[in-house]
Amino acid sequence: MININDFISKYVTKRETSMFNDDIEKNKIQLQDEIKDKSVLVIGGAGTIGSSFIRALLPFHPKSLTVVDINENGLTELTRDLRSTKGMFVPSEFVTYPMNYADSVFTKMFVANEGFDIVANFSAHKHVRSEKDRFSVEALIRNNVINAKALLDLLEDYKPKHFFCVSTDKAANPVNIMGGSKKIMEDMIMTYSTSYPVTTARFANVAFSNGSLPAGFLERLAKQQPISAPSDVTRYFVSPEESGQICLLACILGNSGEIYFPKLQKEQVMTFSEMADLLLKDLGYEVERCESDEEAICKAQKLVSNYKKYPVYYSGSDTTGEKAYEEFYTEEESTDMVRYTSLGVVTNLKPRPKEELKILLDSLVQAFDNSLTTKAEIVNIMKKFLVNFDHVEMGKTLDSKM
Repeated sequence: MININDFISKYVTKRETSMFNDDIEKNKIQLQDEIKDKSVLVIGGAGTIGSSFIRALLPFHPKSLTVVDINENGLTELTRDLRSTKGMFVPSEFVTYPMNYADSVFTKMFVANEGFDIVANFSAHKHVRSEKDRFSVEALIRNNVINAKALLDLLEDYKPKHFFCVSTDKAANPVNIMGGSKKIMEDMIMTYSTSYPVTTARFANVAFSNGSLPAGFLERLAKQQPISAPSDVTRYFVSPEESGQICLLACILGNSGEIYFPKLQKEQVMTFSEMADLLLKDLGYEVERCESDEEAICKAQKLVSNYKKYPVYYSGSDTTGEKAYEEFYTEEESTDMVRYTSLGVVTNLKPRPKEELKILLDSLVQAFDNSLTTKAEIVNIMKKFLVNFDHVEMGKTLDSKM
């Protein structure tokens, strides 16, 4: 059985310890002052990044922790994991709610608590795979933009000391609807940054996070199914632990209206196919490259316990919204690369006028309410707001591949 954290450290991040340990240590007193005895709300806390944020935060002893997520099973496992971890501090006021943060019951809970000192929102559609048709696109935009706007409005009445909303590297020069929705979210929270402290973070792929392609490698291995991956898509990676630490540092230390990102070097990128090769070799397999899905599936059916060749199918990326490389900021954005050892900061962003946001959101809602609206029309509405949104429809989504 593979220790996935050891594999990530040895082969993926190539770091024995977190790249953010130094910044956490240098700012430990401020983190302690800002978190100790404070009330904390984490939305989407059962996911990989949200739960990692919680683990990074708890050593600073908040007074209370409330976790909201639609994944009831995930919340159960989070609770069991926290309470089963040696030395983990869990506040006496700890409660999990399996609910949608866009539902009225969430608002009732929030108002009953009279708000929270620290609010972190990790609820998001995060996959390019979510971009299929007008229905999947509507669900994505409602979650990442419209529901997030309702939360921002709620916070106007119960201002937190810190508010964080997770973004993505794909928001920099977005080419897919998911990245475009997150860029809109960034612009939206900047509009609120003069009302209460608001920060966000763009970061690399989280290695083996829930639902990710590398996590899928483990599922395929468990089911003795072939592994499939793009051979021409390069990505930066951070560990699950590091993902939570990025968000903690941005949330607690950041100035309102700033965007944070990890300072990773170009030589640290790798392809998904390279990661799959390393995983298989670490498990003692010889990689057997196939020329098609069908060939790989057929060979996987012949796998037996003593057979040491594992079938894989690697191909070029040809689906809508896939970006061949990652970037954390654009040429038009100002950055501070000296404030932290491991984090860069996008600074001096100008908030978009609320009227521009209202026009965008009204246009999107009207489009969603029209049964004849097409995916292309929704994309055009986004392009009017995002001048650098370079979306190209390929007529094929990730659901058409293994």
